[in-house]
Amino acid sequence: MQHIPRKRFGQHFLSDASVIDAIVQCIAPQAGQAMVEIGPGLGALTQPLVERLGALTVIELDRDLAARLRSHAQLHVIESDVLRVDFRLVSAAGAPRPGRLRVVGNLPYNISTPILFHLLDFAFCIEDQHFMLQKEVVDRMVAAPDTADFGRLSVMLQWRYRMENVLAVGPQCFTPPPRVHSAVVRMQPLAVPALQDAALLGPLVQVAFSQRRKLLRHTLGTFLEKHHFAGSFDLQRRAQEVPVAEYVALTQQLARQIS
Repeated sequence: MQHIPRKRFGQHFLSDASVIDAIVQCIAPQAGQAMVEIGPGLGALTQPLVERLGALTVIELDRDLAARLRSHAQLHVIESDVLRVDFRLVSAAGAPRPGRLRVVGNLPYNISTPILFHLLDFAFCIEDQHFMLQKEVVDRMVAAPDTADFGRLSVMLQWRYRMENVLAVGPQCFTPPPRVHSAVVRMQPLAVPALQDAALLGPLVQVAFSQRRKLLRHTLGTFLEKHHFAGSFDLQRRAQEVPVAEYVALTQQLARQIS
């Protein structure tokens, strides 16, 4: 039975064989590795992945697609919203052998950022992530400081991952074609992250980028005053001019002071 893409799930199915092959080469799956695919859809990536892995866990929200996927003996299907999934349990359930989880997927563009933030909580048990995303989002993820694309998303991911834009994908590679260009990003969690607890980094960075055109003394300065910050930090800059390492160092200083 033909599946009609559902707008509410943001479904655009990858259909270009050469691009599929290029993505699989980027992922480089090896037999026995523990891998989970988010949003397998019609299985364009699923089939070549499972052929190389031997077994694969997939997370699919669409119940019709999930039912279809369950007919494949080598797939462990989790029918769920990915934002509700505890990836520590996925690693235990889907792993053919012990090891950290590899995560891949063509993420729904309408909720890609919430998914990326959800996965941050599980970076400690993940080896790497390869995601198809809107090109504009990938540009922001990998952006360098003092560029137009550098923002809150850049900081909140770069403190925890080493990231690389590995492949450009045009709209014509999907059915139906999206209205935007896409890209594949590789995300590798840092072995020793600078922060063990990023609970304070999130609100600090959010305030810093709340008014990008203003100097930080108007935004972050007020935030630091409320927390009685006694250290030194150059507030005569705009948020996008501050490197990730400086946001991390400021968070560490403030956290030590609060504790």
